[in-house]
Amino acid sequence: MPKHPTARMPRPILPLWLAVIAAALSGVLMDLAYPAAAVWVLAFPAVALLLLALIGRRAGGALLVGLVYGAVFFFLLVSWTSRYLGAIPWAALATVEGVLTAVGVIPIALAYRWLPRAFPGLVGRLVTLPAVVAALWVGRELLLGSWPYTGFPWARLGMTQSESPLASLSSWVGVSGLSFLIVFAVAMLIEGVRLRIWERPIRLALPAALVLILLVTPAFPTTPVGTMRIGAVQGNGPTGYFDDREPYAVIQSQIDATEPLIGEDVDLLIWPEGASGYDPFQDKNTARKMTRTATRIGAPLLANAATARGDLYFNTSMLWMPDGTAEQSHDKRYPVPFGEYVPDREFYNAIVPDLIGLIGREYTHGTNPPLVDVDGVAVGLAICFDVIYDEVITEGVLGGAEVLVFQTNNADFRETDENLQQLAFARMRAIETGRSVVNISTVGTSQMIRADGSTIAALNADEAGAMLESVELRTGLTPGVLLGPWLQQMLLWGGLGALLFGWWRARRRR
Repeated sequence: MPKHPTARMPRPILPLWLAVIAAALSGVLMDLAYPAAAVWVLAFPAVALLLLALIGRRAGGALLVGLVYGAVFFFLLVSWTSRYLGAIPWAALATVEGVLTAVGVIPIALAYRWLPRAFPGLVGRLVTLPAVVAALWVGRELLLGSWPYTGFPWARLGMTQSESPLASLSSWVGVSGLSFLIVFAVAMLIEGVRLRIWERPIRLALPAALVLILLVTPAFPTTPVGTMRIGAVQGNGPTGYFDDREPYAVIQSQIDATEPLIGEDVDLLIWPEGASGYDPFQDKNTARKMTRTATRIGAPLLANAATARGDLYFNTSMLWMPDGTAEQSHDKRYPVPFGEYVPDREFYNAIVPDLIGLIGREYTHGTNPPLVDVDGVAVGLAICFDVIYDEVITEGVLGGAEVLVFQTNNADFRETDENLQQLAFARMRAIETGRSVVNISTVGTSQMIRADGSTIAALNADEAGAMLESVELRTGLTPGVLLGPWLQQMLLWGGLGALLFGWWRARRRR
C-alpha cells in the first residue's frame, strides 16, 4: 500500500533565498499593522508570509528566516528608541528581540516537519497542525514578554487589532488568545489551500465557521454601575529627559492647564506620569502646589512623581487629597530596564559607560496593588509601560476596579510612533477588560476611551489641555481577564507538549 502523501517529510514551499525575502516582507507588513500606519488587516498576510517561509525548513533555515523577520520587524517597530539616545539602544533592543524571535520560530518550523507525518488526516492538517502552530506562536510571544529581565511584551500580534472588528474577541480570550486565533485562522487557510479543499466543498465548513465566529462575536458584556466625573490634564511641560526646565516648570504647566476645570463638577483629577516634577513627600513647595490644586478643584488629585524611601526610589502614583494627605499610592511594577534602572550595571557600564552614566537613578519594582479608592470607587492603575503587562491590568480588575487610569510620559518620544502604539494598547485594554480607560500623557496624545474601544475625548499631541467627562463605571469580569492567564499557560505548555508528542508519533510512523 502506498504511503499517505502527507506522511513524507515535507519539502520547503519556498527556496531559502525566497523565504528570506518573504520573511523580510512579513516584517515590513507586520510593522505597518501597528500604529502609526495601523493597517490592522496587514497582520494576516504578514503571518501568512512568515509561516510559508518556515514550512519544510530545518532548524538552521528556520533560524535564518526568523532572524530576518525579527530584525526587520523590530528595527522598524521600535525605531522610536533612538529619538534621543541614538542608534545603540535601538540596535540593542531590536537585535535582542530579533534573536529571540529567531529562536522562537524554530518550534513552528519543526511542527510543520513533524505533525503532518504524525497526523496525516484531514483533521490533523486542518485543525491539529494550525492549532499547534498558533500555540507555539503564543509561546514565542510569552518568551519575549518575560525575558530577559522583565521582558518586552510590546509586539504581541493581538495588539494590532485595537481598531478592527476582531478586537472584541480579546474580552473572551485575552490578547494572547486573540494572537492564537489569528495565527490559527491563517495557518488553517494555508493548509486548506495546500489540500485544495475547494475540490470537496464539505471541507469548507470548518474554515467558514471559524471565519463567521471571528467576525460576529460581540464583546463580553460588563455591567454599567454609574459614572464618575473625571478631569484629565495634559500640561505639555518640559518633561523629557533632556528638556531644559526652570524649577517647578513641570508642575506649573500642569497647574496652568488645569485652570479651565476650576469651578466644574469633578470627582477625580488626573495628572500624567512625572507631572509633579519633584517628590511631594520631600519637597514642601510641590506639596503645597498639589494641595492648592486639589482644594480649588474640590476633588482628589491622582498625581505621579519619582519618590524616595530611604535608599530606594520608586515611580509612584499617589492620591493627593485636598487636605494635603496622600495615604493611597501605587509604585510602578515594572520599571523599564536601561530606562529607569540598569540591571547588571557594572557589566553594561564597561561596554557603554557614557550611556549607562545617563541613568543615575535606580527605580525599584513596586509591590503594592495597582488600585486606589476614590469615594468608594476602585480605580485601577498602570504607569506608562506597565500597560503592556497583563498581570498589572488583571490585578487591578480582579481587585474591583470599575475604571482604569493609565498615566504616562511620552516626552522622550515626541514625533514618533511610540505614543500611538501605547495608546492602541490602552484601547485594547478597555475592550479586553470591559472598562472605560483614561490614558493621560504629559505631551499627548491623551484620550478617554469607552469599554467598547471608542473615543470619548482626546487631546492632540504637543498641546496643553484638559478633558472633563462623565466616564462610565463598570463591574463584572470578562473571560479575557478571568481565564486569560490560564489560557496563556495552556497554550504555552500545550503547544510544546503537542510538538513533542508529534515528534514521537512521527518517528513511530516511519
